[in-house]
Amino acid sequence: MSGIWYFWGSLALLLGGYFVYGSLVEKIFGADPSRPTPLAAKYDGVDYVKLPKYKIFLIQFLNIAGLGPVLGPILGALYGPSALLWVVFGSIFAGAVHDYCSGMMSLRMGGASYPEIIGNSFGIKVRRAMEVFTVCFMIMVGAVFVLGPAALLASMTPFGFLFWSCVIFAYYFLATIMPIDVIIGRIYPYFGILLLIMAVGLVGALMLSDKPVLPNTDFFTNTDPSDLPRWPLLFVTIACGAISGFHSTQSPLMARCMSSERDGRLLFYGPMIAEGIIGLIWVTLGLSFYESPELLQAAIAKGSPTLVVKEVSVGLLGTFGGALAILGVVVLPISTGDTAFRGARLLLADALHVDQAKVRNRLMLTIPLFAAGILLTMVDFAVIWRYFGWANQTMACVTLWAISIWLAREQRLHWITTLPAVFMTNVCVSYLCNAKIGFGLSLSLSTGIGLAVSLACLAAFLRAMRARSGTPSEA
Repeated sequence: MSGIWYFWGSLALLLGGYFVYGSLVEKIFGADPSRPTPLAAKYDGVDYVKLPKYKIFLIQFLNIAGLGPVLGPILGALYGPSALLWVVFGSIFAGAVHDYCSGMMSLRMGGASYPEIIGNSFGIKVRRAMEVFTVCFMIMVGAVFVLGPAALLASMTPFGFLFWSCVIFAYYFLATIMPIDVIIGRIYPYFGILLLIMAVGLVGALMLSDKPVLPNTDFFTNTDPSDLPRWPLLFVTIACGAISGFHSTQSPLMARCMSSERDGRLLFYGPMIAEGIIGLIWVTLGLSFYESPELLQAAIAKGSPTLVVKEVSVGLLGTFGGALAILGVVVLPISTGDTAFRGARLLLADALHVDQAKVRNRLMLTIPLFAAGILLTMVDFAVIWRYFGWANQTMACVTLWAISIWLAREQRLHWITTLPAVFMTNVCVSYLCNAKIGFGLSLSLSTGIGLAVSLACLAAFLRAMRARSGTPSEA
């Protein structure tokens, strides 16, 4: 089969996953259009603001995307076409389920922030620990998504990296403290148009070029030139393009703007599928634009994955078209960094019970967050990205277990999240044991520990659920 059909087949699977598996997940969760949303009782004109569905979809999509579905798939392409499988099946059965259920739980709990969702399943002590962890994580996300777009913009303009970093931070600050419909709600549709130009333009240009689409269709051979193990690195390298814990920190922002639970599949499951499509495109570009994994690795080594974005965009679309495509890529991290800081502000406000209707209170929480973010940008990008990848997948793992507990309490089919939770537990533990930033153990020992821990978690979960009376929660 020609490689081009693998691309179109993968795209069809992602779209089919939304309609088929997404409908099943929606039914299992029990979306209830008659149930009032938090917007009805908590409207404040700042964070609880009614937005049209198309804006919520675009905001959620751009919030969760960041550089993950671009840089991650570029790095994942080094491992060969198996990266396509992880993007497709990870998005359908893990990432989109994770996003839908966590978003709907926030909706059910009055627009609850991520630590509240976790605390609902694991208790107050875990909630407090996750509040600290999540704030630190979102500051890390904000810092990562200053460095990436600033580097891209500096490579395209006469202005340097420091200039663009200051501009991006200034935008982040305004977007964090202003009402959500003033900046984010107004400019995200335009950001979405840029992103559409990038996605459709690059795919179309690749199909019309003389470059073979997916010339390598050997899904079972690891092609990484450095011989880095595909397991578990691929499943951490491609995070946002398949499953990402960061998404569950962003869903509460949109849960506070929704009018009906009927829209949950469109506004939570749908954006993850859209992000999977972006990941699919960039895996395909990485595997097709360069003649070999060695040439792709050389481009990455020469200027990080951001150089690959520039080379691919300009190489396929020319200088002007490539500039538009690169701007579409720049939009992704910028539209995630702003809501990362905004989400951190809301989380602190919920934890400290600080009313956010007053600008003074918003500034009181925002300024320390940005001071920490600026300090973090002084750390090497590659180091931040490695820790971000593991922390991101660990958050996804914790979220999946929390959702499984909630589903089991509600006497619903918890396996839709329990099976992905077991898999991601294995990934995260194996990676931590094997990686240099972790314990540096051998791959075989790390994999054995990961398997043992994941099965132990499953056994503990099933035992705890059997011990419960099965009385539904109030959430």
